[in-house]
Amino acid sequence: MTAYSHLIDGVAGIRHGFGDKTHMMPEALLPWQETLAVKKQVHGIHIHRVEGPAEQCGPADGVLTSTPGVLLSVLTADCLPLLFARRDGKRIAALHAGWRGLLAGIIEGFADMLAKDDDPADWVAAIGPSARPCCYEVDEGLVEDFLARLPIPGAIVNPAYRRLDLAAIARYKLNAAGFQAVDDIGHCTICATREEEAGTPAEHHFAYTSYRRNSKKRALDPAYPTISGRNQHSGLVILP
Repeated sequence: MTAYSHLIDGVAGIRHGFGDKTHMMPEALLPWQETLAVKKQVHGIHIHRVEGPAEQCGPADGVLTSTPGVLLSVLTADCLPLLFARRDGKRIAALHAGWRGLLAGIIEGFADMLAKDDDPADWVAAIGPSARPCCYEVDEGLVEDFLARLPIPGAIVNPAYRRLDLAAIARYKLNAAGFQAVDDIGHCTICATREEEAGTPAEHHFAYTSYRRNSKKRALDPAYPTISGRNQHSGLVILP
């Protein structure tokens, strides 16, 4: 069920994909796996400029490169993976944006970073599979925090009681920051399913690894395995 963005597909010289439970790393990106930029995601806003293959980036929730043959990816299990490509295929980027990153301004920080020598209007962006408002229930205090701190219409932030729409918030922020072409994959990591043969266990029907879904299962059964090491990669590479 590996998902792709039609906007990024339209950029010549780029390979990309959004991983799932079956293929944590999208198959299209496997030839470049050894070049993957290595980082520690901390739900922050730091974006690292990657210069070479397998670069050690330290703590970072975003990566940006103009170097061909270097794979960029973010790991998610309900947070938003955001992929970016310049329309001419000369630069790419990937951001990890959970609710903390959205509140802290990782999208605005990326746009400001580009503005020093580029224009967000020359880029396309894709919002990947993530927790969606159909399933993403949060504490009312967090909803109020979003409504108080972000200049975004309430109906976009909070489409239903105690629900956050992270993808809609990201799209609004991307548009406001100057990214005019934004694609949303639309899959919910908590409830999206895939076709399975009859008789397969219900758990195997889920398409994505989900922290929320896993946490609920572990609350009922502490022996249920964690998702450690099973987050999906969303990434892209400039072809060498």
